[in-house]
Amino acid sequence: MAVSCDSMLQKIFAKSPAFDSNKRIFGKPGSISGGAISCNERNLKSKGKIAVKAAAEADVMGLKNHEVNLDLGFDVVAERELREKGFLGMRKTKLVCTIGPACCSLEDLERLAIRGMNVARLNMCHNTREWHRDAIRKIKKLNEAKGFSVSVMIDTEGSLIHVVDHGVPSSVKAEEGSVWVFTSQKFEGSRPFTVQANYQGFSEGIMVGDELVIDGGMARFEVVERMGNDLHCKCTDPGLFLPRAKLSFWRDGKLSYHGLPTLSPKDWADVDFGISEGVDFIAMSFVNDADSVKDLKNYLFAKTSKSIRVLAKIETLESLQKLEEIVEASDGIMVARGDLGVEVPFEKIPTVQEDITRLCRQMNKPVIIASQLLESMVEYPTPTRAEVADVSEAVRQYADALMLSGESAIGLHGQKALSVLQMASSRMELWSREENQQSALHNCQLGGSLSDCIAEEICSCAVQMANNLGVDAIFVYTKHGEMASLLSRNRPYPPIFAFTSDSDARMALNLQWGVIPLLVDLSDDMEANISKTIDLMRTNGMVKEGEAVLVVSDLTATHATSTTFQSIQVKTIV
Repeated sequence: MAVSCDSMLQKIFAKSPAFDSNKRIFGKPGSISGGAISCNERNLKSKGKIAVKAAAEADVMGLKNHEVNLDLGFDVVAERELREKGFLGMRKTKLVCTIGPACCSLEDLERLAIRGMNVARLNMCHNTREWHRDAIRKIKKLNEAKGFSVSVMIDTEGSLIHVVDHGVPSSVKAEEGSVWVFTSQKFEGSRPFTVQANYQGFSEGIMVGDELVIDGGMARFEVVERMGNDLHCKCTDPGLFLPRAKLSFWRDGKLSYHGLPTLSPKDWADVDFGISEGVDFIAMSFVNDADSVKDLKNYLFAKTSKSIRVLAKIETLESLQKLEEIVEASDGIMVARGDLGVEVPFEKIPTVQEDITRLCRQMNKPVIIASQLLESMVEYPTPTRAEVADVSEAVRQYADALMLSGESAIGLHGQKALSVLQMASSRMELWSREENQQSALHNCQLGGSLSDCIAEEICSCAVQMANNLGVDAIFVYTKHGEMASLLSRNRPYPPIFAFTSDSDARMALNLQWGVIPLLVDLSDDMEANISKTIDLMRTNGMVKEGEAVLVVSDLTATHATSTTFQSIQVKTIV
C-alpha cells in the first residue's frame, strides 16, 4: 500500500506558491492558526499493525531563540562555500580523488581537501599496506585537526593481471615494432624491453597471434612467441606503460583470458586491512555477479560494527548482463570506463554510462563515473575541451560523483584537475537548474512496506515543495541517512543538509548527490533539534534573515516502539 502526496501538492501549489486556507492536505481540510498551516495526523495501519503518522506543516512564524549547546559538525569546505556562494551556489556533484605518489604528503592531501575532495580513494594494486596506512591516517588527521570531512575508500585488486614493475617510477614508451618479453619471473631493478606480470599463471592458454592490450588501449602487442611461461610480444600500436598497467588478452575480438576470482586471497587481506583502519567504502573490482558483493557484505557485518559500504565496479560484460542484481546488492556503483571500454565497443560507452547512471538513481544507489575524465592532465596543465564536455555530460546525467585516477595519483597537475572538475560540475549544475532539467526526472517505487512507501512519497513531495516554493535549503534530520538518500534521489534544486548522530552515516553520505552531511547530537525533541541547529548556523553567519528552509525528519522517539513520525515543515529565518 502506497500513500501518494502528489495530489496534496497539486492542490496546494496549483497556481501559486502562496498558501490558501481552503486547500486540503492529505485529503483533510487544512487549518490556519497563528500564521501556520498544519494538518491533522493521518493514521495508517499495515498488516503488521504498525501505525505510521505523516504530517506536513508550513511554519512562517519564524524561529524563537533557543539556547545553543549543540556542536555543529560542519565540514570547513562546505561552510566556506556556503558563506561565499549561498545555498544555491553550493556544488552538488561529489568529487573522488585517487591518492598516489604525487599527492600523498600531508600538505598535498590538505590542498585536495580544500579544493573539494569528498572521498579519498586508495587503489590496493599500488604501493604497500604500510604506505596506504600512512595515507589513511594522514587523511583522518586532517579531518580531526582541520575540520574536513573526507571519507576513505579502498579499491581491491580483483581479477586483474598487471605490470609489477617496469623499472622506472613513471611511464615508459613502447615503440612500434619493438619486441618485449612479458614474464612472471621475479627480478629486481629494470631489464630492457622486459615486463614482469603479477600473476604466475598469466600466460596459461595464451596462443601465438593473440593480442595483448595495455590499460584498455594505451598500447597494443601481438604475441609472436612462447618461451616456457614467458611471452614475446611485438608492439603493433605504440603507447605508454604506466606504473602497474593492466594487461588483457584478446583473440578474434573476444577476451581470451578472464583472470582471477573476484576477491583473491590478497583482496581478503586488503579487506581486513580496511576494517582495521576504519575505511568508509570498499570498491570491488571486476564484479561479475551479486553473490560476490553479498559475500563481502556478510563478511564485513560479521567482522566489524562499523558500517562499511560496498561499491561494485562495473567493468566487464558479465557485470552488464547482471547489472540490476549487482546494483541491488551493492551500496553503490563505480562505472570503470577504462576497463569496461576494453570489453564494450567504445562507441557504446556513452549510452552504457547513461543507462547505469539512470538505473542507480532509480534504485537509490550512488554512482561514481571514473576513468580518463581528464586523462591529458596527467601531463598537461589544462584539459582538452572534449574532456570538459565529457565531465559536463556526466554531471548532466546526475551522476553522484566524479573520480580522478591517474590525474591525481601520479599526474603533474592533480590539484588543477580537481579544480577543473569542481568548476565544470558547478557550471553544469547551474545550467541544469536554469533549464529546469529536474522536471524530467521520474522515479519508480522502491519500498515494499507501507512505511518505506510513505518515506519515498514524503521525500518526493518534499523535493517538489522545495522546488515550487523556491526555498533556500532542505534540512533533513535522519538516524542512518535513508531519508537524506531518498531526497537526493529526487535531485532537488536546493542543497540537502543532513543532520545525523551516526558518524558512519555521515561519511557514507559524502557520496550522495547534493547532500552536505553534518554530525550532531540529536534528541527526541524535533523542534529542539531544528531550533538549535538553525540558531547555531545563524549565529555563525551561515543563514540569513528571510531565508527559508524545508525540514524533513525520519527520527523516531525512543519511547514510541511502534510508531514512526515523519514530517515536512517549511521555516523562515528571522
